Amino acid sequence: MKEKHIGENESKGIFYEELEGFARGKIREHLQDLLEQEVTDWLGREKSERKISSLEQSGYRNGYGKTRRFTMSLGTVEIRRPRVRNLDERFISKVLPMFKRQTEAVRALIPELYLHGLASGDFELALRELLGEGAPLSASSLQRLKEKWQGEYEQWKGTVIEEKEWAYLWADGIYVKAGIGKEKAALLVVIGVQKDGQKRFLALEPGYRESKESWALVLRQVKYRGVKSARLFVGDGNLGLWAAVGEVYPQAQEQLCWNHKMLNVIDAVSQKEQVEVRKHLTAMMYAESREHALKERKKFEQAFRHNPKAIKTVVENWERLTTYYDFPREHWKHLRTSNVVESPFSRVRLRTTASRRFKSQINATCLIWKTLMVAEMSFRKLNAPHLMEKVAEGKKYDNGKEVRVAA
Repeated sequence: MKEKHIGENESKGIFYEELEGFARGKIREHLQDLLEQEVTDWLGREKSERKISSLEQSGYRNGYGKTRRFTMSLGTVEIRRPRVRNLDERFISKVLPMFKRQTEAVRALIPELYLHGLASGDFELALRELLGEGAPLSASSLQRLKEKWQGEYEQWKGTVIEEKEWAYLWADGIYVKAGIGKEKAALLVVIGVQKDGQKRFLALEPGYRESKESWALVLRQVKYRGVKSARLFVGDGNLGLWAAVGEVYPQAQEQLCWNHKMLNVIDAVSQKEQVEVRKHLTAMMYAESREHALKERKKFEQAFRHNPKAIKTVVENWERLTTYYDFPREHWKHLRTSNVVESPFSRVRLRTTASRRFKSQINATCLIWKTLMVAEMSFRKLNAPHLMEKVAEGKKYDNGKEVRVAA
C-alpha cells in the first residue's frame, strides 16, 4: 500500500510538471477542431462527403495551409488553416480571420507593459516563458503595432460623433512623464457622457501650456466631429480652457473642480490651519443645497477673516463652484470634480515614469491613447443614466430637483 501511494504521488508530480504543455496541446486541438467544424458548417457536409444536391454550397476541401503560430494569453500554439477551393463566394473564417496572429487580450497587454517601462527589445525575452516560443512579440512586430496604432489614432480623431447634444463634458490638461515634447507640454483631454450614461473619450491631443489657442483647436475639432452642444463643462481653473469654452460652446455652463480649488486654498494658509480649512471646504462641497453651501462659506469667511487671500480664492469663483446644484442630485458626485479624467490617467502616470525614452511626440500620444482605449472599455456608467437624456435636452433643475413647468 505504501509503495502504491508513493507511486501515485510520483505520477502526479510528473503530470504537474507537464501541465503547461498538456493544456496548450488541448487548446491547440480544440482550436483546430473549431476550424474544421467551421468549414463543415460552411459546406454543409463532413470531410470526404460528396456533394449530393445542386442546392448545397459549391467547393471542396483542399488540404491545409502552412503551419502558423497563434498567441493567446494562455500561450502560443501551432495550427493549420483548412483550405477550401471553387467556392461561389469567398470563405472568411470567424474563428481565426486572416493575418490575425494574437488575441485582443495579448494586444491589450502590449501597450500596458510598454508604458510600464519594458523596452521594445525586451518583449520577446520577457514573455517567452509566459506566451511560449515563437510568440510574435519581437521588436519589429512591436514597431508594426505602433504604426498600426498611429493609423488607428488618426482615424479615431476624425470619427464622426453621432450624438449631437451632450449633457456633460469634462476637460483637463494632463501632464505625464512620457517624452511628449516640451517641458510645459500636456495632453488635452475631453471626456463626455452619452445619453445611456456611458463615458467616452472625445479628444486626446498634445497641447502647449494649455493655452486658449490649444484648447480652442481641440474643442473646435470635437464640435466639427458632431458635438454641437453641451450643457455643462467641468474643469480646473485654467484660464485658457475657459476662454476656449466661452468661444466654442458659449451656451454651456461651467463647473470648477473642487479638488483643484481646495489645493489653491490650502496653499494660501499655514500648515497648522490646513486641516481646519479642509473641513470647511468639504462642508461647502457636500452641502445639501446651494443655500446650505453659502452658510458653510460664511462660517469659513468668519474663521479665516485674517486671511483675505484664502477667502478671495473661494468667493471670486463661487458661482462656478456651485453650478452642479442646477443639475440632478444623482449626478453631483460626478460633477464636483474632474476625477472622470484624472482616474483613468492615474494608471498612465504609474506607467510613464519609466517611459522617458519616447523621442517622438506622436509615438507617446498614440501609445497612451491605445492604453486609454483599453481602459475606456471598463468605464462605469454615471449614476441614474436615465436622467442623461433629460439633461441633454435642457431640462431645468434647482438644488438637484427637476423644475416642473405648470401646464
